[in-house]
Amino acid sequence: MTSDEGEDARTYTVLVNDEEQYSLWLADLRVPAGWRPAGKIGTKQECLDHVRSVWTDMRPLSLRQATEQAAKDQD
Repeated sequence: MTSDEGEDARTYTVLVNDEEQYSLWLADLRVPAGWRPAGKIGTKQECLDHVRSVWTDMRPLSLRQATEQAAKDQD
Protein backbone atom coordinates (compact mmCIF):
# COMPACT_ATOMS: atom_id res chain seq x y z
CA MET A 1 0.00 0.00 0.00
CA THR A 2 1.37 3.41 -0.96
CA SER A 3 0.75 6.54 1.05
CA ASP A 4 -1.65 7.80 -1.64
CA GLU A 5 -3.97 4.80 -1.45
CA GLY A 6 -7.11 5.56 0.46
CA GLU A 7 -6.42 9.29 0.42
CA ASP A 8 -9.47 11.32 -0.57
CA ALA A 9 -8.47 13.62 -3.41
CA ARG A 10 -11.98 14.96 -4.04
CA THR A 11 -12.91 18.60 -3.53
CA TYR A 12 -15.36 19.44 -0.77
CA THR A 13 -17.32 22.49 0.25
CA VAL A 14 -18.50 23.43 3.71
CA LEU A 15 -22.23 23.99 4.02
CA VAL A 16 -24.23 25.62 6.81
CA ASN A 17 -27.96 25.59 7.53
CA ASP A 18 -30.28 28.08 9.24
CA GLU A 19 -29.53 26.48 12.61
CA GLU A 20 -25.81 27.21 12.04
CA GLN A 21 -24.95 23.52 11.80
CA TYR A 22 -22.14 22.61 9.42
CA SER A 23 -21.64 19.79 6.94
CA LEU A 24 -19.09 18.75 4.33
CA TRP A 25 -20.42 18.17 0.85
CA LEU A 26 -18.77 17.13 -2.37
CA ALA A 27 -18.18 20.36 -4.28
CA ASP A 28 -19.43 19.02 -7.60
CA LEU A 29 -22.86 18.09 -6.20
CA ARG A 30 -25.84 20.40 -6.01
CA VAL A 31 -26.28 22.01 -2.60
CA PRO A 32 -29.28 20.35 -0.90
CA ALA A 33 -32.34 22.33 0.14
CA GLY A 34 -31.97 23.99 3.51
CA TRP A 35 -28.21 24.39 3.19
CA ARG A 36 -25.97 27.11 1.76
CA PRO A 37 -22.24 27.36 1.05
CA ALA A 38 -20.25 28.63 4.03
CA GLY A 39 -17.40 29.96 1.92
CA LYS A 40 -14.81 27.19 2.27
CA ILE A 41 -13.84 24.83 -0.56
CA GLY A 42 -10.87 22.50 -0.40
CA THR A 43 -9.69 19.06 0.53
CA LYS A 44 -11.66 17.08 3.07
CA GLN A 45 -9.05 17.83 5.73
CA GLU A 46 -9.02 21.57 4.94
CA CYS A 47 -12.80 21.67 5.22
CA LEU A 48 -12.80 19.65 8.44
CA ASP A 49 -10.20 22.02 9.92
CA HIS A 50 -12.36 25.00 8.94
CA VAL A 51 -15.46 23.49 10.54
CA ARG A 52 -13.55 22.74 13.73
CA SER A 53 -12.42 26.36 13.92
CA VAL A 54 -15.84 27.97 13.33
CA TRP A 55 -18.31 25.50 14.85
CA THR A 56 -17.38 25.94 18.48
CA ASP A 57 -20.88 25.45 19.92
CA MET A 58 -22.62 22.35 18.57
CA ARG A 59 -26.04 23.40 19.83
CA PRO A 60 -28.50 24.51 17.12
CA LEU A 61 -28.98 28.27 16.88
CA SER A 62 -32.58 28.08 18.15
CA LEU A 63 -31.44 26.27 21.31
CA ARG A 64 -28.63 28.77 21.92
CA GLN A 65 -31.09 31.65 21.54
CA ALA A 66 -33.64 30.01 23.86
CA THR A 67 -30.95 29.40 26.47
CA GLU A 68 -29.78 33.01 26.27
CA GLN A 69 -33.36 34.28 26.56
CA ALA A 70 -34.05 32.06 29.57
CA ALA A 71 -30.93 33.43 31.26
CA LYS A 72 -32.08 37.01 30.60
CA ASP A 73 -35.57 36.23 31.92
CA GLN A 74 -34.06 35.02 35.21
CA ASP A 75 -32.31 38.34 35.77
